[in-house]
Amino acid sequence: MADRPFRITARIQSIWFAFSGIRAMLRTQHNAWLHGCATIAVAAAGLLMGVSAEDWRWLVLAIAIVWIAEALNTAFEFLADVASPEFHPLVKQAKDVAAGAVLIAAAGAAIIGLLVFAPYLAEKL
Repeated sequence: MADRPFRITARIQSIWFAFSGIRAMLRTQHNAWLHGCATIAVAAAGLLMGVSAEDWRWLVLAIAIVWIAEALNTAFEFLADVASPEFHPLVKQAKDVAAGAVLIAAAGAAIIGLLVFAPYLAEKL
């Protein structure tokens, strides 16, 4: 593939493929909807509380990590379903591990959210 010349149109097409993947994730993964609701809630809370630019960096990083984990988990599930359409205990275990990675990312993001928002909440009380 390295022998292909660089083309702007190919780069633009790859961006459209990426958006198509995000749409597929949002259409098929209910947990992605939950992540979307959490993203909106965090953004709204950040705006309402007037969080600092430094705190926004942490929030954006946490949100991005959760979305990346969910996207990779979704891709892995799609591939696993094609590779092993019938139930296989190792495929189930692999899917569970991938889902666990999303849980770890979400838990880390929740902790970051608590660390960021706690001082703002304490100030308001």
